[in-house]
Amino acid sequence: MNSNDIADYLTQHPHFFEEHAELLSTVKLTSPVLGRAISLQERQMEIVREKYKLLELRMSDLVRVAQENDGITTKFQTWTRSLLLARNDVDLPYILTQGLQQFFDLPHATLRLWDTAEDYSHTWFSQSVTEDVRLFAKGLGSPFCGKNMDFEAAGWIESDEPIQSLAMLPLRLAPGASTFGLLVLGSPDPARYTKEMATDFLVKIADTASAALSCLIE
Repeated sequence: MNSNDIADYLTQHPHFFEEHAELLSTVKLTSPVLGRAISLQERQMEIVREKYKLLELRMSDLVRVAQENDGITTKFQTWTRSLLLARNDVDLPYILTQGLQQFFDLPHATLRLWDTAEDYSHTWFSQSVTEDVRLFAKGLGSPFCGKNMDFEAAGWIESDEPIQSLAMLPLRLAPGASTFGLLVLGSPDPARYTKEMATDFLVKIADTASAALSCLIE
């Protein structure tokens, strides 16, 4: 018999150690924790403790993630509330971008809208953009995150520091619908927005921003 045969036998005969209880105290195993020989019963207890510690770590990790998600949800709700409280439509772009910076601790946030109603043609958020920007926004199926490769949109941000990374969120009312703007988040930290980062939450920001700003579009 080899070790696999013995393991199979014990698996198929779970009452073996009940019938030979004396072996529990006589069989000695090397403990990776204590560094000495211990009985089978002691080794079983070590394994149980190790599993318990892993469960504790897992539970702590789940609690941490839950607390982080709760914090994000609170910030998102506060930001959305500020948009609902806006009394003048023309103030929405400022309230929206400033709220993102304030509630989410973002270094920079700005935007541009096109095809706005005539009443808003003189505003900062309706400043003309090139056709390249419109095509870029139209081609985004999800937010772009990554290094600033001299994007035109990075020039919309007023900053004393170079913008090293960007998140650019297309504004549209539904998947496949016409794009009517671009929301830009910028940072002097090159690692703040990367192509590897998850964009689920940015999609929610884009969806909410699109709904709020749609009243400014013709």
